[in-house]
Amino acid sequence: MNRFTIQLDEIKAAYAAEPNPSIEVRLERIGRIEKMIKANEEKLCKALTADFGVRHSSETRLAEFQMVYQACKFVRKHLKDWMKPVQMETPSYLGSSEAWIESQSIGVVGIISPWNYPVQLALLPAISAFAAGNRVWLKPSERSSRTSGFLASLIQEYFHPTEFCVSTGGTEVAEQFAALPFAHLFFTGSETIGKKVMRAASESLTPVTLELGGKSPAIIDSSANIKDAAEAIIYGKLLNNSQTCIAPDYVLVETNQQEALIKELQIAAQVQFSNPEELTGPIDENQLQNWRHLLSDAIDRGAKPVSLLQNPGAGARRFEPVVLINTPAEARVLHEEIFGPILPIIAIQDTAAAISYINQRPNPLALYWFGKNKKQLEQVLQETRSGGVTVNDVFLHAAAETLPFGGIGASGMGSYHGKAGFDTFSHQKSILDVRGFLGTSLFKGTKPARPPYGKKTERLLRRLK
Repeated sequence: MNRFTIQLDEIKAAYAAEPNPSIEVRLERIGRIEKMIKANEEKLCKALTADFGVRHSSETRLAEFQMVYQACKFVRKHLKDWMKPVQMETPSYLGSSEAWIESQSIGVVGIISPWNYPVQLALLPAISAFAAGNRVWLKPSERSSRTSGFLASLIQEYFHPTEFCVSTGGTEVAEQFAALPFAHLFFTGSETIGKKVMRAASESLTPVTLELGGKSPAIIDSSANIKDAAEAIIYGKLLNNSQTCIAPDYVLVETNQQEALIKELQIAAQVQFSNPEELTGPIDENQLQNWRHLLSDAIDRGAKPVSLLQNPGAGARRFEPVVLINTPAEARVLHEEIFGPILPIIAIQDTAAAISYINQRPNPLALYWFGKNKKQLEQVLQETRSGGVTVNDVFLHAAAETLPFGGIGASGMGSYHGKAGFDTFSHQKSILDVRGFLGTSLFKGTKPARPPYGKKTERLLRRLK
C-alpha cells in the first residue's frame, strides 16, 4: 500500500464521518477559497509572471481570479435550490405513489489541473465539488511549478488536508494519482494525456470528466462586420498568447473577404497587444520550440506568413504572432492543436463549405460565428457539433455560469460550471414512495402483477397498454 492509497483512505474516512454536509458547511468551504484568492492576488500574480516570463497582472485578474469569484458568487446564490429534492411525475398505474430525485454527495473528487490557467482551472472544479458536498484532492501541473507550489501552500494554510488536499509533482505522481479509486476524477489537459487518464481510471471504474481542447474554428459569415470580428478574434487568439483551450485555432472566411480580414486583424493586434508586457510568454522552452516547429513546417510546405504586429524582431517578445495563408492541407498546424499565436486563415466559398471543413475534423471544444444572417447561423448551429458556441464574440459562453461547459467527442466528455458542475459531482438518487389508491392498499405497487397469473393479470396488461 503506497502513501497515496493511505492518504486517500484518510480523506475517505473524514468524508464518511460527514457524508451529508449542510449548506452552511459547503458555503463556508467555498468562502475560504474566495478569501484565499483575495488575500493573495498580488503574490499569485507574481508567481504566474515567474512561470510565464511575461504575464500582465490585469490579464491574470480577469482570466483567473474573476472566474473564481464569479463561480463562488453564483453558488452562494443558487446552492439552496440545487440541494432541494426534485419532485417527479409518477405513472397512473402507481396510484398515489410519490417520486423524487435527491442530489447526494459522492465522496472524494480527484482533480488534475493544467498549467495554462493554473489557478482558475484548479479551483473551479473544486468549487463545484464542494458545492455538491464532497472532499477534494488536487494534482496541479508541474509545468507551472511556481504557481502550483504556491497554490498548494495556500490550500494547506486554509484547509485541513482531509478537506482539500494537494499533491505536487511530475509524471510519476500524476500516473499514481490518476489510478486512485476516486468517486470521480476530473481532468483538464490535452487529448493525449486525457486518454492515459481515462485508461488509468478505468481500472477502478472511476467516472471521469475530461476537459480537453482541439481545434476551435472561427467562421466569418459574409454578413459579418469584419472589423468587429477581427477585434474579437485577436483578443481570443492572443489572450494568454493563445495558451487557452477555447482560443480560436483557425479562421474560415470567404475568399473575397480574406484580404480585408487580414488588414483588420493586424490593426486589432497592434491596438491590443503592441505592448510587449501585455503579451503573455510561452510557459516554457518546449512550448516555444513547438510554436517554432509548427510555423517552420507550414512555411516549408508553402504557407505564407503575415506578421500581426508592426514591430517584429524588436527583441521584447520571444515569438511574434503571425497569420498563415495558403497553408497546405498536410501542414501540421492544420492538424495539431496550436496552443500558440499562429492563426491559419482558410479561404472557403460559403457557409456550406465552412460546415463541411469543420465536420471533416474532430469535434472542437468551441466554435465562434460572426455575422448578422440568422439563417446562416442556424445552419451552422444545426449542422456542426462543438462543446459550446459564442456568436459575434469569443470565450463568453464559458464565462456564463448558467451554461454547462464541456466538450464533445475528441474535445472531452462531461461538463461543469454552475448547476452542471454541481450535478457532475453529485449522485442523482431516484426515490419512489409506493402508495395505493387513495391511500389504501388497493392496487398498491406490485400487488396486481404478482402470481398466480389470471384474469387480474390480463386486466393489468390491458390497463398498461
